[in-house]
Amino acid sequence: MAAARALRGGGCGCRYRYRRLLLSPSSSLSSSSAGGGLAAERRERQESAGLGFSPPAHSRSDWIGPPDKHSNLRPVIFYVPPEESPLERRLREARQEAQACDQRFWARHNRAFHQEKEEFIYSRLKAKGLQMRDETGKKATLNAEEMADFYKDFLSKNFIKHMQYNRDWYKRNFTITFLMGQVALVKALRWLRWKKKNVGNS
Repeated sequence: MAAARALRGGGCGCRYRYRRLLLSPSSSLSSSSAGGGLAAERRERQESAGLGFSPPAHSRSDWIGPPDKHSNLRPVIFYVPPEESPLERRLREARQEAQACDQRFWARHNRAFHQEKEEFIYSRLKAKGLQMRDETGKKATLNAEEMADFYKDFLSKNFIKHMQYNRDWYKRNFTITFLMGQVALVKALRWLRWKKKNVGNS
């Protein structure tokens, strides 16, 4: 449902700006996504098989797949470099967990929406003495005013769920933002030490 999905804009846990999609790595994510060695990288690629796509073996970037048919979210396979610090690993795992939570919520939400929508249409048509399909075999529909009743009722019934989802979403992404800041700080300090050492040796 477009109105409901607009709550989060179809995100994957974070509001990343992706420049490239499937068959091209996402360079905007690769700077702060990290992993744990070649073995972990291979395991990560094997787990991605269930997503319906897998990055090539030589890839060193995050990859974004096609929209999931249930949640309409684009899954991300996070690159796992050979030298991942514990802090970088926490960041990657936090992103993966956020993505998994979003996937579960929107998949359940969309399935419930489509099922209840069909049941609503069927009940209204039945009350009018009509069938789900007309004489030509075309699927019968309701007018906009009738469907507005369903949309209003569905959003009202799921209001609490959406509020809880929003709270959890902000909590998860606050944690991710905090970890990203820590990773960036560590990298900046590492670069300053390297620069100071090179200046002292020159």
